[in-house]
Formats: sequence, structure tokens, C-alpha cells
Amino acid sequence: MKQFIFQYFQINRLIIGICIISPLFSFSQKKGPDRVQRAMMHHEVPDQKYVPGSNAGAKTSPAYRRESSVFFTTQVNVNANGQNILGDAANEPSIAVDPTNPNRMVIGWRQFDNVNNNFRQAGYGYSTDAGETWTFPGVIDPGVFRSDPVLDVDINGNFYYNSLTSDENNNMSCKVYRIEDDGVVWDGGTYALGGDKQWMRIDKTDGIGSGNNYSFWTSYWSICYPGAFTRSIDWGDSYEDCIQVEGDLSWGTLAVGPEGELYIVGAGDQADIMVTKSTNAQDPNSNVSWDFAIAVDLDGYLTASIEVNPVGLLGQAWIDVDVSDGPGRGNVYVLASVVRTSNGDPGDVMFAKSTNGGLTWSEPQRINKDLSTNDYQWFGTMSVAPDGRIDAIWLDTRDAVGNPNLSALYYSYSIDQGDTWSPNEKLSDSFDPHLGWPQQQKMGDYFNMVSDNESAHLAWANTLNGEQDVFYGRISPQTVGIYDSSAHEFRVSLTSSPNPTNSKSIIRYDLPVAGTVRLSVYDMSGMEVKNLINEEQQAGFHSYTFLTDALAGGVYFYRLQAGNYTGTTRLVLIK
Repeated sequence: MKQFIFQYFQINRLIIGICIISPLFSFSQKKGPDRVQRAMMHHEVPDQKYVPGSNAGAKTSPAYRRESSVFFTTQVNVNANGQNILGDAANEPSIAVDPTNPNRMVIGWRQFDNVNNNFRQAGYGYSTDAGETWTFPGVIDPGVFRSDPVLDVDINGNFYYNSLTSDENNNMSCKVYRIEDDGVVWDGGTYALGGDKQWMRIDKTDGIGSGNNYSFWTSYWSICYPGAFTRSIDWGDSYEDCIQVEGDLSWGTLAVGPEGELYIVGAGDQADIMVTKSTNAQDPNSNVSWDFAIAVDLDGYLTASIEVNPVGLLGQAWIDVDVSDGPGRGNVYVLASVVRTSNGDPGDVMFAKSTNGGLTWSEPQRINKDLSTNDYQWFGTMSVAPDGRIDAIWLDTRDAVGNPNLSALYYSYSIDQGDTWSPNEKLSDSFDPHLGWPQQQKMGDYFNMVSDNESAHLAWANTLNGEQDVFYGRISPQTVGIYDSSAHEFRVSLTSSPNPTNSKSIIRYDLPVAGTVRLSVYDMSGMEVKNLINEEQQAGFHSYTFLTDALAGGVYFYRLQAGNYTGTTRLVLIK
């Protein structure tokens, strides 16, 4: 009976596809595509056959590498000599960083051995020196169609690679590969059911769910429709039968909270963005059940088939949870690049948060601060550091001249639980995302980022070499500190906003311990212009509003002294 239902659905999917009229879909301004339309808009298929070959003797060019005080990036899909391989393509990367040894990193991607063929395989590269250099050994399963790479790591430093494949009947399923014992070689993989546009997350808490591996996918393109979720409770040795996800979500991600609670976000069957929660998924003795499926207003909807990424997504929905011991512990955050419903902007990075475990959500907040309603801010990606800092990146066309698709990487972060964000910062040169298409008109469907207390570690793709390549990026927010040998090392988080400003500046900082605090303003010559604070303060987050009316326009610096620790940040004052 189950097989009959699946075959019946496959036939109806085809009928639905035949009935669609070009342009692909028409939506009202206030509503995004429904679940049937989303399924038809985006589907991975092995539409070209594998052509055996090797890049061992391919021509090369210098690999791209760039470093500034804020951003370091280097190419990952390189040959044994660290050179760019001409004529191949790589996109849709995912990253994992070993929590027991941050020098160990792995990035996976869709590997195209030849841009004249869109047959893709499971490419990967690893670093043992914190991302400075990378080794690209090849693909995990040579000659086998694989797509949608998703990586994660468990609390013991074992890496996992979730990879989508398709059989001769276009039935989509996944395997999950592992690297154990500080190695660099993947095992033979474990069948994990699955389907198209899957995502995976591993419980890294020390609770009863530690090591649980969760994944969900688009139910329409799956080996086990209408199931869209599976769980491993034995550290990836086996995966349970798939079950349905309340809300039937797609194009999203998962997160695990500080108490082991599981969250899923995606486009839902009842709202443009929905969050589903399970508090018992962590319990190996319980069948997974869903607490609720709640709509989240981001003033927009997820979509695909956009000008800058014609057969790919505008971006997927991201969810993450604050697991720090600070004031934001347990906060749930959602971010996505969406088509705005209020003003028709084709792509803005929108954010919302919940302070009560996902039951209610804040008003949507736009992270990109450009003035245009015509530019694309796409592939919006978010991660939360262990200390609660929220990092966000995206590709942005606001600087495009001559070619409207030219995109650059932008970044912003928040240290006050998403209430305010640092000024948008351009990290990369602009590039044309339409270069180097491997017979498939897209840059993939997502980037991926992992944050620690010092940096955000990014897996991204660009065409700065004149072709599609995968890169590692390390973003270092401009919060600085000094090591005190008499205490534990920590960073004084100090920011100001808005920046630049012309009237007032709100200064925010986080004190790990109580003590005497001195906060002053200095000019470019190093002369103190004004002392703002000189008093005892308690540990925790603090803010101070500084009225800048008495200062001339120019560049200034805030300097915070707290015991033996110091922090500085820059202020640009426009008059």
C-alpha cells in the first residue's frame, strides 16, 4: 500500500508539473509559493551521465587568497600544489569545525569535474591548520551522483557528511559518511533515508540526546513520502524510519537548544515561514513528536528561480539558538533572504527572535541597511557563537555597476541578542555569479557558517577566479581584548551603533566580572577627548548613549578599560 501511495504521488507530481504555465509561477504580493509550487520549483535530478576523467593533469592558475584585519579567505578546491584547477566547478558548500581541536575543519561541496557536464559528486577538502591551507583529495564516492552536501561534527570531534543521491527511478535518498578518530578519510557511509534539500544537525549538548543526528528534507522528493525526518540515536550507526514533520517544512535548517530541544525552520504548508519544535526528540526511548508548528513573520517568503541565481534558491531559512550562559540563553533566532511582501523588494535579509522557546516571535528586522528596494541580498546565512554573538552574512548586489548581477559578500553581527546590529561591512570584491556555470544556471542553493567566540568560519562560493570555486572564510568581528596572565583569557565585546553617526552613539559592552570600568573617547592622534564612564560596574551587558554634538566630524575611538582588560572600537562621525 505504501509503495502504491508513493507511485500515485509521483504521477500526480508529474501532472502538476505539466499544468504549470510560464512564467514558472505567479504569486500574490502577500503570499509566497505553496508547498506544491515549491516542490515543482526546485528538484535535483541527475540529468547528465557521468563522464570518467581526472583533474590530475588539468591546467592550473593561481588560487585566490585575500586577507584583511577583518576577513581572511582562501580557495579550498585546489590541487596538491595549492593551485586553482581550470575547467572544473564547485558550489553549495557546507562546513564543520572540530570542537575538540579547532585546527581541524572539513568543507564539502558539489563537485563538477568538467564545466561542460553538470554531473555532480560529493567533493570535500580538509584543513589541519585552522583553515590556512586545504587539501582536496577528490570525491567521496567517485562516479556516483551526489548533491546537497551538509556537514556537521559531534561533541567528540567526529565529522559527518550527509549526501543526497538518486536511483534510476529518480527516488531521492541520502547516505551519511563519517570521519572518526582524528582521521581525514570517510567511511563507506550509512543509509539515512532522506530526500531533496535535506539538512542535518547533531546534538552537541551533554544531555540524554548527545550525539543524536537529526535530518529533515522536502517531503515531495523523498524515498519515504510523506515522511520528511529521521533520527539516529546511536551516533550515526543507523537511522530510524522517517516520520512526517508538522507543518511539512522545506528549504530550511535545524538547531539544538541548550536543553537538547530540537527546532526546525522552513517554508511551511500554512505560512511562508514556520518553526516546528520537539522537546522529546532528544530522548532515545521516545518516539519523536512535535510540540507545535508556529508561523514566523519575516515580512517575506522563500523562493527560487531569481535573476542572480536562475535555477537555484534565493536562500534557505536559518535557525539557531543561544546556548551561552548570558542573558540570551535559550533565545531562538530565525534569518532568511526573502522576497518582501510589504514593499516588493526582490531579496532582503530578515531576522526575528523568540525569547520563550519559539512560542511567540518579535517583529521582523531587516539586517541589510541599503536604501534600495531593487537589489538582491541573497544567500543570507546565520550562526550563533557560544558566547551569544549572532553572525550574519549574505551576497549583495548593491554595488553592481554595469552588470546588475555583480555580487559581493557582506557581514553584520549583534552582541545584544539581535536588538541592534553592527554596520553592514563589505568583505569581498564584487564578482559575477553567472560565470563558470557547469551546465546548470546557479551558484548552488546555500552557504554555511559556524561561529566561535573569536570568529565566524564560513564556507562560500564565488567566481573571483573567473569560474565557480569553493572558499573558506574567517571573519573576525572588530571586538578586541588583551590577555591577562592572572585570569582566564576572554574578549571584551565592545560595539557602537549606529556607525557612522551624526548625532548620538549607543555603546554596548559585556563584562565577564565586576570591577572598575573606564570608558573614554580618543581622537586619531591618541588624545583623550572625553571620559564617559569611570565607576564600579557589575558583570554582564551594559550600554551607554553618547551625544556627539560637541565633536567635529571625523574618526574617533572608544577605549574601554575593565580591570586588566581593554577593548577598543572605531566611531565615524559625520557632520
